[in-house]
Amino acid sequence: MIKRERYMRQIRPFIDGELIKVLTGIRRSGKSVMLELIKEDLLLQGILSSQIISLNFEDMNNAYLCTAEALHSEIQDRITGVTGKAYLFFDEIQEVLGWEKCVNSFRVEFDCDIYITGSNAKLLSGELATHLAGRYVEFMIYPFSFEEFSVMYSEFYQNASTQELFVRYTLLGGMPYLGNLKYADAPAQIYLKDLFSSIVLKDIVRRHNIRDVDLLERILAYVFSNAGTTFSAASISKYFKSENRIVAPETIMNYIGYCIDAFLIYRTRRQDLHGKKILTINEKYYVADHGIREAVFGGSTNDINIVLENIVYIELLRRGYNVTVGRAGLKEIDFVCENKKDRIYIQVSYLLASEETINREFGAYESIQDNFPKFIVSLDDIDMSRNGVKHMNIRDFLLMPEWRG
Repeated sequence: MIKRERYMRQIRPFIDGELIKVLTGIRRSGKSVMLELIKEDLLLQGILSSQIISLNFEDMNNAYLCTAEALHSEIQDRITGVTGKAYLFFDEIQEVLGWEKCVNSFRVEFDCDIYITGSNAKLLSGELATHLAGRYVEFMIYPFSFEEFSVMYSEFYQNASTQELFVRYTLLGGMPYLGNLKYADAPAQIYLKDLFSSIVLKDIVRRHNIRDVDLLERILAYVFSNAGTTFSAASISKYFKSENRIVAPETIMNYIGYCIDAFLIYRTRRQDLHGKKILTINEKYYVADHGIREAVFGGSTNDINIVLENIVYIELLRRGYNVTVGRAGLKEIDFVCENKKDRIYIQVSYLLASEETINREFGAYESIQDNFPKFIVSLDDIDMSRNGVKHMNIRDFLLMPEWRG
């Protein structure tokens, strides 16, 4: 089991605190494992296993607990036998009807520390905002990074080079369960396709009562195929019209919104770096796991630049950056990345194989006059850094603990 220390460092300061710890992210990204890692930490601190109460609401054995009243009664009975503070772990809490009131009641009634997971962004909106406003802290759990993938993959293939590891990562992605399949190609493809179908069915179709599943799948196919390129709902509508299918842009935006809520895709806004304002048209979208995209809609080596850009984008989110696409005049910078401490700029390219490509990638920074780090990452092994812009191999870039110019 990968320890996922980057997440544990974020969570540890809140252990034993009164804030409810909420772990969110795409289905099967490793949220349940994170709960197990937190339990391990507690046991190492001297907490007794009898103090820990854990329920997974996707387990059919717990189906009878999927109402607020039933869950409250169950925990009330169990917690009376606990000596000292109780530690409550609720996996996929959104399956419990009215769970917000229930969890808030536990917080008020008992001496307890609460951890919950969920696979939908709406988990933290609506009634939760009313009942638990200011009383929770959220941690987004993403699929394996390249570093985590390398550790897991190397348990089965110990002599794999960094280059081989990265090739496998670009093809398979970072869904943690693939380690149980020893990263074998055929089983991995089947699993990823089934996972995609499960997300579409459980987290999108059923949750939002979608009747036109074919339309949803067509929209997803378009978004997956055009990941990393700017487009709008109107452009998708025009595309469908060319195929003799009339779909309103509003419907398309609703369906895309449902996919974002399920953490299947992410929307990235564009920023005018000169005017210092967010642009509201022609956003970019990226996929939560490039392995899912490859298994369901991929298979083309022509998409390698999209895959690389997607990998870098999710790594930026994983490291806590707020990411926008930068526009500087007529030029575009792939990622403008900001957090509480700093800002960095990143261009992603497959190979700097021609003078034209080199001039385009480095030229994107010509009008950016600040002193924040500026990177170009590609699969090239030769360092082509110049004019204060740092060029790196993407493998090395992803494995750096921190990014500095």
